[in-house]
Amino acid sequence: MTSLASRTTSLLAAVAVLGAGGLLLAGCASASDGTSESRASATAGTLDAGFWDASHPPAPESTVSPSPGSWKGVHPPSGYRVVLLSAGDVDADGDGETAASAPTQALIGAVDAWADTEGVTVTRVQPRGSENVLDAVATALGKHPDLVISVGNDMVDPVAAMSASALHQQFLVLGAEIAEPTSNVTAADWTGAGYRGEGLGAASHHDPASFTEERAGRALRAGVAAVLHGYNGTVVWVA
Repeated sequence: MTSLASRTTSLLAAVAVLGAGGLLLAGCASASDGTSESRASATAGTLDAGFWDASHPPAPESTVSPSPGSWKGVHPPSGYRVVLLSAGDVDADGDGETAASAPTQALIGAVDAWADTEGVTVTRVQPRGSENVLDAVATALGKHPDLVISVGNDMVDPVAAMSASALHQQFLVLGAEIAEPTSNVTAADWTGAGYRGEGLGAASHHDPASFTEERAGRALRAGVAAVLHGYNGTVVWVA
């Protein structure tokens, strides 16, 4: 049985077939007219001045290093819906079946805790059985959530490959980054994280021990705050 990572590599070559057709059509049928984004920004609360330099708003693909807690006044609006997209990234016994690593489990725990506190509806999507990671991304898109949160290194390349063909959908990559994100992909990262996919591997500062629910939770809240206020396509770097 091939590993999840091996299946991902071969499947990414076919992503163009999946992208421009079905996913963009799905986007036309979704709440992709900006309604959910405008609703969110209108009711999400206020960012403190320390979140960004007001005189130089962040450009797409730039890195924002907000002051600690400058996102605390921001909360998802009522009815906010999230899809949590994850895949196993450890093949513990070499049988090709993968499970979530400790860092990925910490990310999942942070999302669950945040959702419970904020009253956010979260739907879990992950590859099962013979389903591949690209199918899982397509499933997430088909649910038309307000936000897709991606956790785990194995999801970085599939999200990078498919998000460009689904510009109607906002993504937040937690604990990792997309090497060349489109405007609908935001990342929330910190020193110790920083996996970027595309063969680039982990950053030199990568430290699995830095993946705690507390730290991931701070990054998640800062990243969601950026999305809710329209600072999409940036990297939100939390100390």
